[in-house]
Amino acid sequence: MGDPIRIARFRFWLWLIRLIGVIVPRRLRADWRQEWEAELRHREAMLAEWERLKVRGKLDLLWRSTSAFWDALWMQTYRWEDAMIQDLRFGVRMLLKHKSFTAVAILSLGLGIGANTAIFQLLDATRLRMLPVKAPQELVEVRLADTKGVRGGGNRWPVALTNPIWEQIRERQQVFSGVFAWVTDKINLAPGGEVRNARVLFVSGDFFNTLGVSPALGRVITNPDDERGCGAPGLVISHEFWQREFGGDADVIGRKLTVADQSLDIIGVTPAGFFGLEVGRSFDLALPICSIPLIRGNKNMLSGTHWWVTVNGRLKPGCSLEQATANTLAISPGLFEATLPANYPPVNVKDYLGFKLIAIHSGSGFSQLREKYEASLWILLAIAGSVLLVACANLASLLLARASARSREIAVRQALGASRGRLIRQLLVESFLLAATGAVLGIGLSQVLSRFLVAFLSTTNSPIFLNLTPDWRVFGFAVELAILTCLLFGLAPAIRATRSEPGAAMKLGGRGMTANRERFSLRRALIVTQVAVSLVLVAGALLFSRSLDKLLTVDAGFRAEGVLIADIGYRRLNLARTQYPAFSDDLRDRIRAIPGVESVGVASGGPLGGSASTVIRMDDTDQRQAQKTNLNLVGPDYFKALQIPLLDGREFDSGDRADKPNVAIVNEAFARRFTDGTSPVGRRFRTEAGANEPEALFQIIGLVRDTKYGGLREEFVPIIYFARAQEAMAGPSDNYYIRTRLPQGEIVAAVNRLLNDINPGITVSFQGLKPVIEATLLRERLMATLSGFFGLLALLLASIGLYGVMSYGVASRTNEIGIRMALGAQPKNVRWLVMREALLLVIAGIAVGLPIIFAVTRLASTLLYGLTPTDPISLVSAAMLMLSVSMLAGYLPARRATLVDPMVALRCE
Repeated sequence: MGDPIRIARFRFWLWLIRLIGVIVPRRLRADWRQEWEAELRHREAMLAEWERLKVRGKLDLLWRSTSAFWDALWMQTYRWEDAMIQDLRFGVRMLLKHKSFTAVAILSLGLGIGANTAIFQLLDATRLRMLPVKAPQELVEVRLADTKGVRGGGNRWPVALTNPIWEQIRERQQVFSGVFAWVTDKINLAPGGEVRNARVLFVSGDFFNTLGVSPALGRVITNPDDERGCGAPGLVISHEFWQREFGGDADVIGRKLTVADQSLDIIGVTPAGFFGLEVGRSFDLALPICSIPLIRGNKNMLSGTHWWVTVNGRLKPGCSLEQATANTLAISPGLFEATLPANYPPVNVKDYLGFKLIAIHSGSGFSQLREKYEASLWILLAIAGSVLLVACANLASLLLARASARSREIAVRQALGASRGRLIRQLLVESFLLAATGAVLGIGLSQVLSRFLVAFLSTTNSPIFLNLTPDWRVFGFAVELAILTCLLFGLAPAIRATRSEPGAAMKLGGRGMTANRERFSLRRALIVTQVAVSLVLVAGALLFSRSLDKLLTVDAGFRAEGVLIADIGYRRLNLARTQYPAFSDDLRDRIRAIPGVESVGVASGGPLGGSASTVIRMDDTDQRQAQKTNLNLVGPDYFKALQIPLLDGREFDSGDRADKPNVAIVNEAFARRFTDGTSPVGRRFRTEAGANEPEALFQIIGLVRDTKYGGLREEFVPIIYFARAQEAMAGPSDNYYIRTRLPQGEIVAAVNRLLNDINPGITVSFQGLKPVIEATLLRERLMATLSGFFGLLALLLASIGLYGVMSYGVASRTNEIGIRMALGAQPKNVRWLVMREALLLVIAGIAVGLPIIFAVTRLASTLLYGLTPTDPISLVSAAMLMLSVSMLAGYLPARRATLVDPMVALRCE
């Protein structure tokens, strides 16, 4: 093999020959060069061969080392997999051998994991998931930083802006690659008769483009579609509406759809899965904002005093939320100065000019459902987690009993050389099989339960749409629960079962378990834990149930039984606004003439769910005493229909028209606030000039009893009832409150026949007043129903655990009980011996649970009504129920102990 040093020398001499070639004869110089170059090539070839062999040797060495490593790793993995397969097979055989225990364990875990996963799935759908659009993390909302001083109509949410403000944002903003506006609404698609509402999404032209939503068919709304005076534009339908109404017909593009008496062309279908930007609500139709005056007949929506539109934007690349907020704050002064309405109330002009716009993240969408139910769902998730904890404690107690029964088997395994780690792993594999099977069952149950909860919260007028398809968060949550439960109920029994020395365990197995009662200490601790947690859950269930009962029986000031609400619209009759009162009175008289109808009242809004208000001051007081007061527009016989007592003065009658002096009726809360509780009949007040109405003087003609206005939870608030016939803003529809003795089906059919005889174009929808009130308590019903179910489940699990401990204790003390009875102990003494231990465990659990109740129930205080978190009746009832059920669970083993034959007991060794 060549020598690198010698090759270097050859190269040096070759270079030297070339250098002195000028002094060497040409022929001799050529000969030398050929010889030296030939030798040099030979040496370089030898060196290259040596280098190749050396690299190959290194590669061979590396390959042999790597192969040895992987062979060792493969063998280790194979051994581990083989051992794991053996453990799995053995675990399956052991679980199948004890079918009752396995069924109870899997069912308990399935219910616990399923309940937790279902509630987490709702939280995931309403809070954690991002909108199904392109790059949702780039979306932001533009809203008012503070709504103080907002005057006018529409929605008073912080997200609601006026149309002129939206247009100015579109022109002035510099941080969004796209900006758009939208608002939801309902439109009746039926030509007459009973209403068939469609959920409508009014959008600006850049809505779909900015969101990155491409059509499934046709095209979507673009900027050219959204220009003022757009007339009868095309509409886009949702994928769900396309499937439901058109059966997924691919030729739907270009077909006509009548919306609010307007025949519109269908220009596109949105993709499946896109529901808009409001989580919990989907849409059927999408129309450009410019079509609102045509479709809704309400030009006020485009005014500067109607707060109704939501504005969103997509951040430019590299632009942060802070930069977006800085830009909206910077353009706010000029924007609000440019959009100040001429009719804005003078006292609020300064507030309007001081408004500030801010930007907030909106990638998860907007949701009233989230705002209403999120706190309740988190509390329910904690309750469901507590139930799962009780189930784990119960299973741990049962596994401890099984481990004690298998002590001789474990001792033999240890004596034969099995390591403690190997035995712990085998026992944990059995626990893992239970947890994994329970998790699979739980995921299946969670799909049923989550859909039940959505159906529970949905109403006819307010259906809920949520995407409940499990995603990686839901599966990850279920897997984490399975692992956690496996460790919670499997680790302690496995460690405790393998802690004893083989010799001691063999001796113990030969003598029975009587000599080792200290083994029960952990099981007793688990029972105390179960009782404590179950007591907390039962107390919570009683608190929520009693709170709901108080709300259902609260005196709302009116009588809802026997009242049917008919929402009747007569816009298609094309009546002049001045004709509305006469038509409404005539229709009310004709409905009242139906046999079985006792009275009929008319109003713009009901006794609950009110949100309208006005600012007034008494005519004989200082301007500074002006205060905001709630209002309702009602007609004659409204108070009679709802049986609201008239305390002084008179009700409205047919003479209270627009050409007569303005009159009003007030409630007791109004009298307490403005007239120190004395009768206000005959007094006068003035309404402050609003965005669309001048200041007006009203005389109070009646005083009625207090009624709930916004909801059953609120206190009685001042309410002014204005005569509907005197209000210029009265629209072409009314709510008719029909008090009747007839079944709902009969009165609905009678009213439908009457309206069809008058004019088939009249639209109507029906709902009972009592169901409307009950619908306002969905959150309370949800909490009472689910907390009650979880409380009973926890109570059952704790009772099963206590029964198991007592039964095992009786079985382990068979010798002792036999000796006592042989020596003359009476059955009642033996029964008390067992019952006393059960009683002590329950009392200890109650003592531990009560402080926990005082700590955790305060977190749910805002969800209670008429109760404190430490309501003594609820706490005492929970403790007594826990004690009674637990005593029943302890009585059965105690009774069985009295039936032990002393001779059989003494021979049980």
